[in-house]
Amino acid sequence: MSTTLPADDAPASSLDTLTRGGHVRLATALVLGAVLWIGPYVAGITVLLPARLEQIAPDNKVAVIATLSIVGSVVALLANILFGALSDLTRSRFGKRAPWMVLGSVTTCLLFLLLSRAESVTALVLTWCVFQLFLNAIVAPMVAVIPDRVPERLRGSYSAVYGVGMMVGMAGANVVASRFVTDPVAGFRVMGFAILLAGPVLALLAPDRSNAGEPRPAFSRAMLLDNFSFPRRGARDFYLAMSGKLLFVLAMFSITGYQLYIFTDHLGMDADGAGAMIATMALVQLVLSLVFGAVAGPVSDRLGRRKVLVVGAMVVMAVGLLVPFVWPVPAAMVVFAAVSLGLASGVFNSVDQALNYDVLPDPQAAAKDLGILNMANTGGQILGPVLMGAVVGVTGGYGAGFPIAAGVTLLGAFLVLRIRSAR
Repeated sequence: MSTTLPADDAPASSLDTLTRGGHVRLATALVLGAVLWIGPYVAGITVLLPARLEQIAPDNKVAVIATLSIVGSVVALLANILFGALSDLTRSRFGKRAPWMVLGSVTTCLLFLLLSRAESVTALVLTWCVFQLFLNAIVAPMVAVIPDRVPERLRGSYSAVYGVGMMVGMAGANVVASRFVTDPVAGFRVMGFAILLAGPVLALLAPDRSNAGEPRPAFSRAMLLDNFSFPRRGARDFYLAMSGKLLFVLAMFSITGYQLYIFTDHLGMDADGAGAMIATMALVQLVLSLVFGAVAGPVSDRLGRRKVLVVGAMVVMAVGLLVPFVWPVPAAMVVFAAVSLGLASGVFNSVDQALNYDVLPDPQAAAKDLGILNMANTGGQILGPVLMGAVVGVTGGYGAGFPIAAGVTLLGAFLVLRIRSAR
């Protein structure tokens, strides 16, 4: 299948009503929208919050960061499903996604400004949790824009576009936030004004059509079950895709969550050397994941296939995980970063998202179901370190964690192969 964008006079299907210029505007808006929400979020959790805690609670900063991560993840998980469902049900002259994205942008901006004024740990934790809640008023509807407005033959390309925005936002966040390590209050304000633009950029650059005239489902028990619960009909492939993603993310985070200790305790490096190696890994990962992620989506569109690329990426991930096991030296971790975190993750994140769109059981509940699929990301990030912690507890070291993570990844690949409704 070709990924060529339709000409301005091309006939339109129900999901292919955009002209070439419309596609360019939508793709640009998705890149900017992704950068503008993920950047402030990453800057907040990785730099600004730790820096602020260093000022107001230096003795308890580690425990507070752990609390923020766990509680924030739970809030975000539930909020993603909630705002996804609410946007699915919305009828307005601006479409069903834009009102929530704009609301989320305004609210999260105000919450960042409140974070800049927080003087206690309690205020910081509560404000961050409310921020996580309304952040998902941006995220859940934005992700659903692609299955709403992009035909299946172009979804791989659009997933790659959105993924590039995410990676640029995450990388740029730390660069910008690092300038505010000694003044996190100013950093919160700068990031607050950045996130204020996330929803409006998409709403203004690529406005959706009015859906005010669409039928509104009557409030009933059945409506609540359909729109605020896990899909129950025709969802076999949906759950296989979700399980495969969970195992892939779990395997990856079982290693990355302990990479500092792997360098120091397993490979015998000092802290400075470990820091330099982690920085090298991050650079290698960024460059390769950007390149392979940008290429893989359009390739999957041209081939008309998702599973072969997703499964291939998972197998490559498993191979990369075995390198530090058979060659336990610091350089092997850079190879792991190149093969698993760069090549494999770049391809997987780009094409797996398109596969997720293809297995949605109900297009009318796309945002809610994508929010449920996101549980795999959150769950994998939480369970990955738990898995490695158990391995260390049983074996007394990190070495066995690599082949175990490889096995988990291959199990995920087997589950993805079982999907029937997508090629």
